[in-house]
Amino acid sequence: MIKEGKYKNKPHTEILNEIYRKALDMVNEENLQLSLNQLNDFEKSTIQIIADNFERGKGVLTVLITSLIHKLHNPEQDIRLHQDNMDGGYSGRGVDTKYVTPFMKEMEFPSMAESGWLTRSLEQNLPYDLNYPGKITPPELKAAFLNLLDMVQNKNKSPEKFLLILFGKLIEHREQKKIDLAKPTNLPISTIINYLKQHFESRYSARGASRLPTLAIYAIYQCMIKELKRFEGKVLMPLEEHTSSDKSSGRVGDVEVRDSKGRAFEAVEIKHGIQINSQLVKDAYEKFKSHPIQRYYLLSTADIDSSDIENLTKEVSRILKIHGCHVIINGIYPSLKYYLRLLHNTYDFIDNYVENLKKDKTIKYEHKLKWNEIVSRQVSESDGVLD
Repeated sequence: MIKEGKYKNKPHTEILNEIYRKALDMVNEENLQLSLNQLNDFEKSTIQIIADNFERGKGVLTVLITSLIHKLHNPEQDIRLHQDNMDGGYSGRGVDTKYVTPFMKEMEFPSMAESGWLTRSLEQNLPYDLNYPGKITPPELKAAFLNLLDMVQNKNKSPEKFLLILFGKLIEHREQKKIDLAKPTNLPISTIINYLKQHFESRYSARGASRLPTLAIYAIYQCMIKELKRFEGKVLMPLEEHTSSDKSSGRVGDVEVRDSKGRAFEAVEIKHGIQINSQLVKDAYEKFKSHPIQRYYLLSTADIDSSDIENLTKEVSRILKIHGCHVIINGIYPSLKYYLRLLHNTYDFIDNYVENLKKDKTIKYEHKLKWNEIVSRQVSESDGVLD
């Protein structure tokens, strides 16, 4: 008897959604590799073959997920007996058509039009045992499929564990695929700011939301470096990976502009949900004090720490006096609003921001979907308000 009795007789859709939520948490918390490490080498290679064939083996994937889900629903069922006209069998196609394929489509996973059992190589009226003769291609996919079912049915392996890892890999596969991101045109500046605020501050399961303000500030600098006289002959440095520390990379800020000699000219440190205080200013100075930088911005989505304003002001004045750099502290949203007013065409900013969302490895599928959701709702708290 398998261990997953907690799923026994639960509706198939409920089991699918529960396994999916657990897998999503596992991916968001970056624990998929830990789960894989709990498998032996043969199990790992079997799962990997299935994952490598998600797109070309949609039928096998669908039948496999249907089989494992039904094993959780009915632990006594021999899931290799996939047709109800078999002695002791069940209707795999019925479970698939009613529950699994609709779920796969809803989650934007690779899926069949109606059912995996419409594939000739899988519809034969014979058990899915290790001698199953169906011409599943490539041969290694057939072996992986039959071996996985055999492990669950004959070797008491956990269908839940296999499903969690498969769903985790399907989520990663989905997130790696390109998604068409909306690029609205002719938006008032107030509407752009409203969209960004919603995008930055929505609640996400996935990590990476703290990167969004950095991508927006970088997008505005991509515009300004081309348009403003102040930046003639200057170079906007590529964004560093989100996990790179300024110390290890030699950077002085999240966004950095350098002069023709490669020296730091202007930089921006960006905080998400963190109040700017005097200690953050001191920390910033330690990073740029040996550079001939002219302006250093500390921007945050949060308000300035009002209890520390006096110390903060003193520290900014001290740095200006001993170094000559103007440290400028402000909110992300007022800064973006000001910068957007300087541009000839605000669509250039939108274009840059969306392209940054597409390319940045930190940004997950969930963050991209949220942007499209915000734009599609056409919500603007600033309607009727002048910029």
